Amino acid sequence: MPSTNPRSYDSIASRKVAFLGLGVMGYPMAGHLALAGHEVTVYNRTAAKAVAWCEEFAATPAPRSAATPREAATGADIVFCCVGNDDDLRSVTLGSNGAFAGMKPGAIFVDHTTASAEVARELYAAAKAQGLQFVDAPVSGGQAGAQNGMLTVMCGGDADAFAAVQPVGMAFSRAFTLLGSSGAGQLAKMVNQICIAGLVQGLSEAIAFGQNAGLDMKQVLDVIGKGAAQSWQMDNRGKTMVDDKFDFGFAVDWMRKDLGLVLDEAKRNGSRLPVTALVDQFYADVQKMGGNRWDTSSLIKRLK
Repeated sequence: MPSTNPRSYDSIASRKVAFLGLGVMGYPMAGHLALAGHEVTVYNRTAAKAVAWCEEFAATPAPRSAATPREAATGADIVFCCVGNDDDLRSVTLGSNGAFAGMKPGAIFVDHTTASAEVARELYAAAKAQGLQFVDAPVSGGQAGAQNGMLTVMCGGDADAFAAVQPVGMAFSRAFTLLGSSGAGQLAKMVNQICIAGLVQGLSEAIAFGQNAGLDMKQVLDVIGKGAAQSWQMDNRGKTMVDDKFDFGFAVDWMRKDLGLVLDEAKRNGSRLPVTALVDQFYADVQKMGGNRWDTSSLIKRLK
């Protein structure tokens, strides 16, 4: 659910929108759209969650749930989506009950799933063939960013479609940026995950080293966090790593899915990613330890 902290929404014309997928990210993202004054229809594979969402946001303009993606998309100006993977995305877009079958000509599908650039281009072409528009728009910021309406959104697609959705998407974002043609958003998210993988492993090694050396690592993090070593991971995960707490945040299973996309794309474009490939295997070790749902900062568990 969105944060209870007060948030101001830019005053823009109310739009009729749909949101497909009410997981830990989609649920609060759809909520911010409703709180911003848009008419939101939601679809979720588990229908009870869609009903619960409508009850929670009953005071907003015309919230309703739909039985299929097609029903949710019917009449919508913009259809937002945040599901699990490429196959999930195809299942809610294509076919007789998919969103594309219900969307009106010129409507825009905005996909916030972290998926492959390949599926983004595939669905962009499929949408175009039906007189629709498609923007790939994966997000960064995690569950907290979704709840607080402070996500960073990386987009690929046509400039006119992006311009139409950007003011609406700012309801749950602090940055919503077009980075290139179809697939560019997904490729940028891969860059993001490469950076995170290396940072978390470095931070894990540093904290484990400091603890073995007998240092007060919370004090050390306070000091070095004011210098060149500072990072979002250090600020937000360093002390919980010291405390051996990982029951929150971005799950290891999700990170391995994302890094799988990265490594597949690297094979296609000829990139050499030795550190990323190694960290992916370290996350496999964490999964074997039972840490599938632990936060990505649990890499440090391998070192203790």
